Amino acid sequence: MCEFCLKHGEGKKWYLRAENYSEDLLSDIRRRRMIETFFSNPEALARGAQQLSKLDRAPGFIRGMVTRVISRRMKRVHFGQVVPIEEVERILEFVTSVVRLACICRHVTRGEEKRYCYGFSLAPNGGELAAILRGLDKSFLNGPDTAGLEPLGKEETVSAFRSHEREGLCHTLWTFRAPFIGGVCNCDRSDCLAMRATVTHRMPVMFRAEYVAEVSPDACIGCRECMRACQFGAVGYSASDKKASIDQRWCYGCGVCRCMCKRNAIRLEQRINVPAAARLW
Repeated sequence: MCEFCLKHGEGKKWYLRAENYSEDLLSDIRRRRMIETFFSNPEALARGAQQLSKLDRAPGFIRGMVTRVISRRMKRVHFGQVVPIEEVERILEFVTSVVRLACICRHVTRGEEKRYCYGFSLAPNGGELAAILRGLDKSFLNGPDTAGLEPLGKEETVSAFRSHEREGLCHTLWTFRAPFIGGVCNCDRSDCLAMRATVTHRMPVMFRAEYVAEVSPDACIGCRECMRACQFGAVGYSASDKKASIDQRWCYGCGVCRCMCKRNAIRLEQRINVPAAARLW
């Protein structure tokens, strides 16, 4: 299991513990200020992305040292984890409300409002997190082109997440000062700063899922739709066998390849049961 399961989940999947979404955690003034600062200052994310590009050009020992320091800090402040759609559905069994909002990463990378982020709460109407966000008058969340925070029912939320998955987007949940989980976003490497940091710049700010994907060679017809959809470069293709395969060392367990497969040739396996990936987070 991932580090957070041991630290915040008592050895079970930490994101399936209702207390990690609780309103009580928002009574912490440091957490409230962190949320306010994060959503009020998208420019800080843009500067961080530029600094990562500069760090890529630094000597290896400097990159390694800085990466360890930043990753440790992010685990305390704002860290994510990939979750497949069935785990999103399990979370929706105990959260009380969902609000959809504009994605801060897309605001930074595309300069547009893209509503791919969802706040989850144990309280009605988005709870205290939504109240904090509504109070950010100068935030992009309340700009002239937005609809503010959009309440959704659970069935509507699942439908939206399935639609995002068909677009090739990966579901990721996020902390605001761990262990508080504020919600789930839908990411790709082109637009998501966290995925860019983790996958492109090798600066881990998210864990892999508790799963890895496996291909059934007998069912695979070699269409390569899974390969085109993978955000992590984990899917390969054999020209001689005309079959896809997954390098489980690179797989993040998002399940997008499974969604794209028309032959049901891909399934998710518990990471802990796959020796090649069991210790890779």
